[in-house]
Amino acid sequence: MVTPENIKDWIEAGMTDCTVNCQGDGQHFEATIVSPEFEGKSRIQQHQLVYAVLGDKMEAAIHALSMKTQTPDEAGA
Repeated sequence: MVTPENIKDWIEAGMTDCTVNCQGDGQHFEATIVSPEFEGKSRIQQHQLVYAVLGDKMEAAIHALSMKTQTPDEAGA
């Protein structure tokens, strides 16, 4: 079963200098992702970037993932 820690690790491994806070029950997950890679991108482009990092895991392992994506400036970091 996929854990929130798995999702956190997968995203952090695939994105440069990001921080991830993820919660979930094994099927439904919520993640807040802060990354400078989101600078200058629309929310849709930011989410597409995360989906690309997760790749096939989105179809095979993760049932539902709700995301809040932010740049470091938006997060106040």
